[in-house]
Amino acid sequence: MGPHLAAHQDVNAIDLTGADAELARDLEIAAADNLKRVLRPRTEDFAESPGTDRMTAFLETKTVWHPTGSLGASGSSY
Repeated sequence: MGPHLAAHQDVNAIDLTGADAELARDLEIAAADNLKRVLRPRTEDFAESPGTDRMTAFLETKTVWHPTGSLGASGSSY
């Protein structure tokens, strides 16, 4: 993985597990240009229990409101 991937506008997040300190620092700087999510876990954390923490660090919850119609004095139109 190189700095061009970390700086690419179509990449939303990057996991730096296993990257050495110098490479991780360079990738974090490149990712900061477009506010990319970056996960840089400690090696011992990942070795003990990979779990879902790595995945949930990149999840984003969005809500969408859909109007259901007229909710006036005549009642709702569900």
